[in-house]
Amino acid sequence: MAIDSTPSRSLMPQPCQLVIFGAAGDLSWRKLLPAVYNLNVDGALPSHFAVVGFGLPAEGSLTSDPDEYLRNRAKNGIQRFSRQPLDESHWNDFARSLFFVPGSFNDARAYAQLKARMESLDQQFGIPGARVYYLAVPPTLVGMCVKQLKEAGLVRPTDEPHAFTRVIVEKPIGNDLDSARQVIANVAHAFDESQTYRIDHYLGKETVQNLLVLRFANSIFEPLWNNKYIDHVQITVSEEEGLVQYDPETGAVTGTRVGYYEGVGALRDMLQNHMLQVLCVVAMEPPWSLAPDIVRDAKSGVLNCLRPLTLTDIDRNVIRGQYIEGDMHGRRVPGYRKEVRDSFAAIGKPLPQESVNSTTETFVAMKLFIDNWRWSGVPFYLRTGKRLPKRASEVAIQFKDVPQVLFNQNPEVPLEPTVLSLRVQPEEGMAMRIASKLPGPKVRIYPVQMEFNYSASLGGTPPEAYERLILDVMAGDATLFLRRDAVETSWKFVMPILDHWKNSRVRDLPEYQCGTWGPIEADRIIVPDGRCWRTL
Repeated sequence: MAIDSTPSRSLMPQPCQLVIFGAAGDLSWRKLLPAVYNLNVDGALPSHFAVVGFGLPAEGSLTSDPDEYLRNRAKNGIQRFSRQPLDESHWNDFARSLFFVPGSFNDARAYAQLKARMESLDQQFGIPGARVYYLAVPPTLVGMCVKQLKEAGLVRPTDEPHAFTRVIVEKPIGNDLDSARQVIANVAHAFDESQTYRIDHYLGKETVQNLLVLRFANSIFEPLWNNKYIDHVQITVSEEEGLVQYDPETGAVTGTRVGYYEGVGALRDMLQNHMLQVLCVVAMEPPWSLAPDIVRDAKSGVLNCLRPLTLTDIDRNVIRGQYIEGDMHGRRVPGYRKEVRDSFAAIGKPLPQESVNSTTETFVAMKLFIDNWRWSGVPFYLRTGKRLPKRASEVAIQFKDVPQVLFNQNPEVPLEPTVLSLRVQPEEGMAMRIASKLPGPKVRIYPVQMEFNYSASLGGTPPEAYERLILDVMAGDATLFLRRDAVETSWKFVMPILDHWKNSRVRDLPEYQCGTWGPIEADRIIVPDGRCWRTL
């Protein structure tokens, strides 16, 4: 019997307009519009609902009918990226709720046009003036957008029961601590903290959400979830893709993220936000309630207990690297520096001097500690990188070895440890490796896996993270979103690393070939401890 015990589930998504700033961009095409379509197919959207795109499309792509432009782009994105195939009957219903207002983010006249269009759609769809603004724009544009929204009279000072105003701020929230504080301050000039939803899509993934259920709904785990029984924890986010897509026949550049990633790197892109947030869910104390701020208090408690990194700690326990040319799945793949050169050549722009021999890290590994009673002495190993052998995200909890008696007497052939692994992506699920006896007269120990797979066990494909998170904003549930103190605390933790790297003026990073698990130097933060990185 399924039990719905989450207080927020009594909150239903309210009639509103979802206004996507940057609707002509990649995030909207790949993730946001397909996510809203899937919610429509599942019948999860409110009955009075509309989507309004806002922004400037690529030159020459806008048709005479702006609404038709967004509908065509949405249909293409759904056909390519939706978890559910395009169904014409659902599509026709969904398309009727899609609209587009072309305009520049700094043009007051465009905001006046946006306001008039939304007021017209309120009348057409019976929406009581409720708005969700999704800022799918770079952090440098957030301040401009919220300022124009406020000046255009498109922000209510506080939420009202049915005519609310809410804003979703997409990561990255700043490029360092100072810029993150500036983004937070810019948003705060127009929106109250209760109206602000800072999104980290990893927190919407089913396996990350299931961590809370695993820990606090099963009596066998929480008593063992501490330094008495856990040896260490590994969190891995492995990405196959690099920063550039090439035509397999001509070798021409067909897509690139170098413009965003160059100068940002793996530490800012993945570890500072996604991985630290997953760490919080793994390590948090039991919240006394599932109310949003109670859960977020528990997560912030983990960030506040992270042991600060000294310069010696950074040199010893933080490793960065950059991929070079190598083989992946039977084809030769260029290194990062060549991809940077190819990207700038493809768009016809000169290569910036600082990118000639780029030191942007595409891999980072770290050992950190949480200084509280529960986790004292337990190392947490985090690693993430691009052009690794496979796409996978995993949290692995390795329990301490059994005593060297009985079945573990031989120090030369120790028993394999008990490991609970949670797969965040792909094929969301979990597995537990335990020791078992092989059949036969002799006592032979063999590690076996107990597996749980969401799709196989529960049927269907789990909803995408953006689906859950967009729905939660419409319902006013902030549990899975970042509070400003969590954003600032995570930046405070990584700033010593960024400052140290900047001041070191290193010209060459440790290298790893495409298709391998990172630079060999990453072993030095785990192997001397008598442990090893997991092979996913």
